[in-house]
Amino acid sequence: MSRAWRTLKGYFFWTYTRGSFHYDVMVTLILVFIFVAPRFIDFKDHPVAQLSSNRHQLTITPDGDRGSIYQAEAAEVDAQDMGMVRANFLNLLRPMVGSVRIDRIEPVRDESGHIIAYRAWVKR
Repeated sequence: MSRAWRTLKGYFFWTYTRGSFHYDVMVTLILVFIFVAPRFIDFKDHPVAQLSSNRHQLTITPDGDRGSIYQAEAAEVDAQDMGMVRANFLNLLRPMVGSVRIDRIEPVRDESGHIIAYRAWVKR
């Protein structure tokens, strides 16, 4: 048992000299782990999905248990009526947050009454 313990202790503390049999075994085990383990172990390190090249300016505010409030500039949700605003807002949100349901949309106006943005209450 003493010889096996000494061998394991040598592996654990990396005491073998370069070029020896045990050193080569340790390096081989490390390389096998690096190249084979990702196929069997999910390290949850997948890359983030790429967003489209045209970045949209969205402001997100949590709305408690009811969902979130998203605000987008009027130019990004450009439409003539509220039905088109809802459809364009959904198209704007879909690549970023997935499938959602819009409860209501309100225009945000400046001091002179012009619509500068739209605010949408969204649930997943």
